[in-house]
Amino acid sequence: MGFTTKTCEEFVDVLASKAPVPGGGGASALVGAIGMALGNMVGSLTVGKKKYADVEADIIALKEKATALQADFLHLVEADAEAFEPLAKAYGMPRETEEEKAEKARVMAIVLKDACAVPMEIMEKCCEAIDVIEEFAAKGSALAISDAGVGVTFCKAALLGASLNVFINTKSMADKEYAASLNEKADKMIADYSKKADDIFAAVNARLR
Repeated sequence: MGFTTKTCEEFVDVLASKAPVPGGGGASALVGAIGMALGNMVGSLTVGKKKYADVEADIIALKEKATALQADFLHLVEADAEAFEPLAKAYGMPRETEEEKAEKARVMAIVLKDACAVPMEIMEKCCEAIDVIEEFAAKGSALAISDAGVGVTFCKAALLGASLNVFINTKSMADKEYAASLNEKADKMIADYSKKADDIFAAVNARLR
């Protein structure tokens, strides 16, 4: 859909409009990409510095992970928009007759799962990004440590933002057992990685004060 090739101004304008996409999921993915890029910047400012020669191989490996995650997040901006459109259409399907009700229920079951899959993946990528930033913060240049703190804050925000896009869809699912399994998985990521992100931020903050 080309949202990631728009200028920042264009993206913000369409996000603010009544257009159905991009929405909170795509915005969360973009914030995740920015957070991961900030972590990656720490690596870029560390590689080649004599002071950090002993961790250079680790930093290079981390940068490769970070670059891959940035690309994943940007792909998910587009994927979220693509998954939402069928859901929006399904909500508008008629349900006057029993046949129409049955067909709408059948379609809704499919598109709700698809609509949940993308924000769940965004959450998973946020967790991976937080793990990577934790290492950048521990091993990277002290001159760029604040960027690691900002990056992990963004990734936590993206994690929480994506979770709401999971929960709004699981709430509408007829398959309550499947919905509960997704909610449980999302809740665990929030519990584990919100704390980890907060711990990383606190450690960075302590080094700066």
